[in-house]
Amino acid sequence: MSITSETCRESYNSLLPELKTRRDFILQILTECGDMTAQEIADELHGRGITPAAERNFAAPRLTELQKLGFIQAAGKRICCKTGKNVTVWSAGKDTLHINEGK
Repeated sequence: MSITSETCRESYNSLLPELKTRRDFILQILTECGDMTAQEIADELHGRGITPAAERNFAAPRLTELQKLGFIQAAGKRICCKTGKNVTVWSAGKDTLHINEGK
């Protein structure tokens, strides 16, 4: 394994606990607030002091992971308040209480 690959893997592994926590926060936000876009979730994460900025990229990768795990699903589309483009609206699934199981 190259030095670059090794340091990249080490960096990723050090972030895993934070990623799981952020997934938990996102799922909690969707459960409490209802259907939201990635930008709306990023705004909420920032508003709660979970992320340093209201940047969509703090939420979007975790949404993809949560969808693959079956905890959320696309519920529709709406115009993003920042970009003016059609974006996905995400919805928490019915059984969201046990997010840490099955990983």
